[in-house]
Amino acid sequence: MSTVTRIRDQIKNNPIIIYMKGSPDSPNCGFSAKAVQALSSCGIRFAFVNVLEHPDIRSELPKYANWPTFPQLWISGNLIGGCNIILELFESGELELLLKKAINNVNRSE
Repeated sequence: MSTVTRIRDQIKNNPIIIYMKGSPDSPNCGFSAKAVQALSSCGIRFAFVNVLEHPDIRSELPKYANWPTFPQLWISGNLIGGCNIILELFESGELELLLKKAINNVNRSE
């Protein structure tokens, strides 16, 4: 399976996924730490990929997404953005709404 196919599958099969440096319990950069803190504060489960453990994804995802940096948050198959956008959405209350909508859409389709 190609790296791009793996990325597509991960995004398709996880309504909320963040590509980050490190893990939610142990982020390896300040931007990933802030993004995960905002996500976690919403109380909704999310998937993650540690791009430091997957150099192929770290290399290919920026090209696939046309977004050069990490973290990258994807909700319902759409790229939301990186740390600054995640924090803006969190502060406005929109992040929690987007996350809840993604989970509700999954629950309806099951």
